[in-house]
Amino acid sequence: MTRILTPGQVTLADLEAIYWDGTPVRLDPSAHAGIDRSAARIAEVAAGDAPVYGVNTGFGKLASIRIDRADVATLQRNLILSHCCGVGDPLPEAVVRLILTLKLLSLGRGASGVRRSLVDLIEGMLQKGVLPVIPEKGSVGASGDLAPLAHMTAVMLGHGEAMVHGRRLPGAEALRSVGLEPMALQAKEGLALINGTQVSTALALVGLFRAVRALKTAIVTGALSTDAAMGSTAPFLAEIHTLRGHAGQIEVAAALRALMDGSGIRASHSENDERVQDPYCLRCQPQVDGACLDVLRQAARTLEIEANAATDNPLVLSDGQVVSGGNFHAEPVALAADMIALAVAEIGAIAQRRIALLVDPALSYGLPGFLTPKPGLNSGLMIAEVTTAALMSENKQMAHPASIDSTPTSANQEDHVSMACHGARRLLPMTQNLFWILGVEAMMGAQGVELRAPHETSPRLLAVKAAIRARIAPLAEDRFMGDDMAAGGDIVAGGALIAAAGAEILPGLVA
Repeated sequence: MTRILTPGQVTLADLEAIYWDGTPVRLDPSAHAGIDRSAARIAEVAAGDAPVYGVNTGFGKLASIRIDRADVATLQRNLILSHCCGVGDPLPEAVVRLILTLKLLSLGRGASGVRRSLVDLIEGMLQKGVLPVIPEKGSVGASGDLAPLAHMTAVMLGHGEAMVHGRRLPGAEALRSVGLEPMALQAKEGLALINGTQVSTALALVGLFRAVRALKTAIVTGALSTDAAMGSTAPFLAEIHTLRGHAGQIEVAAALRALMDGSGIRASHSENDERVQDPYCLRCQPQVDGACLDVLRQAARTLEIEANAATDNPLVLSDGQVVSGGNFHAEPVALAADMIALAVAEIGAIAQRRIALLVDPALSYGLPGFLTPKPGLNSGLMIAEVTTAALMSENKQMAHPASIDSTPTSANQEDHVSMACHGARRLLPMTQNLFWILGVEAMMGAQGVELRAPHETSPRLLAVKAAIRARIAPLAEDRFMGDDMAAGGDIVAGGALIAAAGAEILPGLVA
């Protein structure tokens, strides 16, 4: 079913459904009048003699060069082809779908001066599954995501390449294979398509959606690990967290209480347990994961605003002025991406310490070394823990802020840039690393609670364990582990543990 989007009013829930489910979209017809009005204004400017940036002038450092009226269309075509300078692997198709959607929303604000036929073509590409091949590298996140958006636009002109239902085709062939035709750009349209933050924003949104899924899963696997280690639930008591007052912390503690409610493991040993306090990786889960939740919510607010924004240049204002500004500068997105990266690194860091605790007989309160029933003859989950340490360390290295790494470009015309695009793009490998870390924790937590038999964990965590065991068998003796490691990551990425635990008890992005 097609999702109808109203520019300026699109929610994170809309965007998340488009990303995960591939829902096709179309603009609400209420946007058409504004699009037509701004297009008419640009046509009027193009027919006049006054210089207007990007309409009848060159671009960037070449803005002082006037363009003849007869060459205005050629100017836009040349802009796109000359800016197709991206390199690297293609962006994932789900990301490209979101990029096209965000560009549609930006143009739908009625401030870009493009014709409705151009908007119709983007809608048609989304409806019929024509997804441009966009190289992942080449944007510095200011003056727009120029190179990647040029590769997107090139397909609309019949150049470049696109994926169509699993086939990689030349741009013109890709369009015609689904009954669409390439188009020629008119005044300002090329600039409207490549000046904008849509690639950076789409990548940051994808990083956000994946980070939230990982955080919810980390609360589930953290509860499983806590029970496997016979950790105390006292640090999760509600009053402790209300005395501090942070919303995320309060919600994570509540989720942990709900997940562990009814467990017989801790209760079976509480009278003889000489421990006074658990290590921080168990005890401080609400404080750490709750802080990460609060940070993700702040980033989410920024990205929801940006997803609804008009970010090209110049813009057609409500009074008819065509004015150059700087909405293409992606600093808000860059800072949001840095925040998400920090949260992803921290979620993985504390999860990895829980993993390390479970395999260490000095800390795991009676569990066998490396969670194997026959340690020595078997290494058990020894190297699975080592792999998570490698992944955690890689994420810490990638979490260095990208937004502070400005460098001048374009002959110093663009003398401060955001680096939002690669700051957001790194969130994809970072969240994949986190999925693998949490997959290992899930595997170890399931093994740990089973080793506590005949005592059983809580009803919710039994359901979680069943979801794990549907893909990963108990580890009785050493076996080839690569398949289990991959399955663990897939279980987390697909959200299976969230569903098994009961998604309603886990915090979301709405404060």
